[in-house]
Amino acid sequence: MSPEGARRARGAPHSPTAEPARLPVAFVRVLRAAGLDVPGGAPASFAQALAAVGIDREPEVYWAGRATLVRRPEDVEIYDDAFRAFFRGEVRDGRRGEVAETVVLVHDDPDTAPSDPEPGEPPSEVRELRYSATEVLRRKDFAQCTPQELAEAQRLMDRLRVDGPSRVTRRRRPAARRGDWPDLRRTVREALRTGGEPLRRRWLEAGERPRRLVFLCDVSGSMAPYARALLRFLHVEVAGRPRVEAFTIGTRLTRVTRALSAHDPDAAMAAAGRAVPDWSGGTRLGDALTEFNDRWGVRGLARGAVVVVLSDGWDRGDPSVLAREMARLARVAHRVVWVNPLKASPGYAPLVRGMVAALPYVDEFVEGHSVESLESLARLLGDHPEERRRRSARAA
Repeated sequence: MSPEGARRARGAPHSPTAEPARLPVAFVRVLRAAGLDVPGGAPASFAQALAAVGIDREPEVYWAGRATLVRRPEDVEIYDDAFRAFFRGEVRDGRRGEVAETVVLVHDDPDTAPSDPEPGEPPSEVRELRYSATEVLRRKDFAQCTPQELAEAQRLMDRLRVDGPSRVTRRRRPAARRGDWPDLRRTVREALRTGGEPLRRRWLEAGERPRRLVFLCDVSGSMAPYARALLRFLHVEVAGRPRVEAFTIGTRLTRVTRALSAHDPDAAMAAAGRAVPDWSGGTRLGDALTEFNDRWGVRGLARGAVVVVLSDGWDRGDPSVLAREMARLARVAHRVVWVNPLKASPGYAPLVRGMVAALPYVDEFVEGHSVESLESLARLLGDHPEERRRRSARAA
C-alpha cells in the first residue's frame, strides 16, 4: 500500500457488520487512496454483491469485493493490503487502519427526494451516492429474481399496456379533412342551413378497429421460471384493453381469458392457477396448437389477429405436427410473434426441434426474459413498421 493509502487507513478496523450502508463506498475510497483504479459504478456493484452474499462473514465480503472491484491481476496485492487495513486494521508497517467515512450509499427511491442535512450539520461532511434498483431490475432475468424482486417486477409490468395494432374496416367514419369518399348525408344536412347551397363538402374515410391479440403461453416444466411473470403480463393486457384472448399450453390447451379479466392481479393469478390443470407438466405444442386451430383459431379467433406464442420451444410431440399447425396458423393470422425467454442467453441458437419446426412460420422472434424485453414486445405489438406504412399511405 502507498504511504498515502496507509495514512488514509490509519485507525481502528471496520467490522463488516458495522454501518452496512456506508461500508461499500468507504472501502472503495480506501482502495482509490491506495492507488487502485476503481470504476465509477463500483460502489453500487459492490453493494449489490454484498446484498446477495451477506455481510456477516469476512470471506464472503472479501470475494464480493474482489469480484466487483478488481479488474487486473496486478491489482490483487493492493486490494489484499487495503482489505486487511480496512477490516482488520493490519498494515505492513504495523500501524492500525483508519477510514474517513464521508460517503453514504443511498437507495434512490423515485418517490423520495434527496435527504437534507440535519440542522447544525456541515453540508460538506456527508455526501450521498444514490443508485436506483429499478433499472437493474428491469434488465434482470426473471429466472434469477428472488420472490421479492419478482413481485417488484410484476408491479413494473402494470404499465405495459399495448395500444394497438389496428386494422381497416369496411365501416366508414366522418373525416376531419378531405377523405376518400364524399359524405352526402352531412353535406346535404349542412346545405339546408345555407338555403340549399353546399358551401362545404363533407367526406368519409375508412374506419379502424383494434386487431385482436391472442396469447398462447407455455406453462410446462421447462418454462416454470418464467411462466408466472409472463402470465402477469398477459393479465395486464387482458384486463387493460378489449379484444384480447389468452390461452395456456402444456399437455393440453386451456383458455384463461375469463380468469385473467379480473382487475385485481392476485385474484386473477389465483383464478388462472385454478383453471390450468397441467401447470409445470409436459409440453405438447403441436397437439395444443391443433386444438387451438380446430376449435378457436381457424374458425375466426385468429383470423386477422396478432398471435403471440410465449414458449422456449421444447416439445415432446412430433415436430411435423407442430410445423403443420404453425403453417395453418400463419395462413389466417395477421402476424405471428414468438417470444422465447431463452433467446437472451449468451450463445443461444434455436436448435431444439420445436423451434426448428416453428420458426419458418414466425414473423417476429423476440426475447421475453425480463421487464425490459416485455416493454420492447409491447412496443412491437403496438406500433409495427408495416402498420405505420399503411396508415401513412391512407393519410396521403
